[in-house]
Amino acid sequence: MANLSYKGFTIGVEEEYMVIDPETRELKSHEQKIVQEGQKMIKDKVKAEMHQAVVEVGTDICQDIDEAFMDVSMLRKTISSIGEGLGFKLGAAGTHPFSHWESQLITDHVRYSEIVNELQEAARSNLIFGLHVHVGMENREMAIHIANSARYFLPHIYALSTNSPFWEGRKTGYKSFRTKVFDKFPRTGIPDYFESIEAYENYIKLLVKTNCIDNAKKIWWDLRVHPFFNTVEFRICDIPMTVQETIAIAALFQALCAKLYKLRSQNLNFMTYSRALINENKWRASRYGIDGSMIDFGKETEINTRVLIYELLDFVDDVIPHLGSRHAINYVHNILEQGTGADRQLKIYEQTNSLVDVVDYIQSSFLAGI
Repeated sequence: MANLSYKGFTIGVEEEYMVIDPETRELKSHEQKIVQEGQKMIKDKVKAEMHQAVVEVGTDICQDIDEAFMDVSMLRKTISSIGEGLGFKLGAAGTHPFSHWESQLITDHVRYSEIVNELQEAARSNLIFGLHVHVGMENREMAIHIANSARYFLPHIYALSTNSPFWEGRKTGYKSFRTKVFDKFPRTGIPDYFESIEAYENYIKLLVKTNCIDNAKKIWWDLRVHPFFNTVEFRICDIPMTVQETIAIAALFQALCAKLYKLRSQNLNFMTYSRALINENKWRASRYGIDGSMIDFGKETEINTRVLIYELLDFVDDVIPHLGSRHAINYVHNILEQGTGADRQLKIYEQTNSLVDVVDYIQSSFLAGI
């Protein structure tokens, strides 16, 4: 086993930030000024999103988790300082606590016009903020194998990221309402099992041929083999409030891929479960975050979610030294102790009964620990 190389499991992180009006604490269109200024400094690492109150950033391809930490920290600092210079604040949460999507402007871009034209209110109301983590693979055959097995663990890691308990001024009762908003889109959620990369590519070809989609990027699942790169892209998570949480989650996704690769190299496999079963756990994660229980399908019993997350940490433990990510993954313990972004938002709200204070807390956490 010593000759297994884990060097190929590169990491890319994409985060979506909210642009906040410092006076009203509402979401605010920055008319792409932050993006235009950002592109002068960090080129295409900053992009416009469909709604003008959203800024999307993406790291370079990072060789390890420390590089990812440096890159995400730099992006948060850069965007924050550009925003401040233009009179905006930045924050990271899966939904804004009280802004209404109806008052938010859509970016003037042909791709977004097409999506809004097709998806109508589902697209216009999609005012949400996510985290995408790409993990590099040696080839697409390995990528589809890892994606098939990794599906089982999506709810566990998603529970750690839950950071959207409020929607349009209401306490939703969910730890992550963001996915409920996104569920209105077609081709979302937990993907099916694909027996081969050819089966996956044939599925995409069929959708393109029959005018369901014009390109593979309109498949918005919680996990996908990227249409153009040799990466598995994890898309289920809310954007975490702090960079440490983002990096802990990215490191966990990377370790999961490395572990599934290691099993495969030993001719072992993780059990694959149906989308319908995994969806039960996803629902529990969105409703209760790390506070509920999930189903252990092997044992066919409910188990405390925190216990299952500790089991996941044990499961990936043997590959962590090869990846050099122990310190990053250890931060998962902090999340389990201090609560997720959603838990912390709810705590502020319980103390102050003010969603403005919740926004201030989100904004003040944006550069915490950098």
